[in-house]
Amino acid sequence: MVAHVFSGPTAKRARAKEALLDAISRVNRGTTASEEDKIAIDALARALEKLNPTRASLSSSALSGEWELKYTTSASILGMTKPALFRPRGPIYQTIDTAALKARNRETAPFYNAVEADLTPTSKSAVNVQFKKFFVLGGLIKITAPERARGALDITYVDDDVRVSRGDKGNLFVLTMSDPNARLA
Repeated sequence: MVAHVFSGPTAKRARAKEALLDAISRVNRGTTASEEDKIAIDALARALEKLNPTRASLSSSALSGEWELKYTTSASILGMTKPALFRPRGPIYQTIDTAALKARNRETAPFYNAVEADLTPTSKSAVNVQFKKFFVLGGLIKITAPERARGALDITYVDDDVRVSRGDKGNLFVLTMSDPNARLA
């Protein structure tokens, strides 16, 4: 009987999460990922997505809170087109508030930039993202986002610890929960 507990869906999810988190821990949020790493990480993410315990991700109580970005294929978020001095070096966070349908992405060191966005659900797991305001240099400079600053995000896996999302430009995002009580005003 005990063997069934360790071989059931919960144990399978735990093993899949561990494998994904282990793989991404070696590629510095994705900045050092080779093409082979990206392929392997994508396969591990897809394996975890198949085990999603929360098909209606947007209605999950686990979704709201502050998440830390652990991996992405987005070159713009990683700052790969910027000189190394201007790339984010500290943690990158995303706060989602499903009640308010808002999100905030924020970089820490060295510049503490942020962006706020409105979310519009398009399915039980996906949202359109309309960026509204950019905060540069720790909020010293505030810029209203142009109407074209938009995207879409499908939350393909979420539980209390890990979230996997896919963007409309084909990017993969893997995040871990940092503060489940964080909300946006």
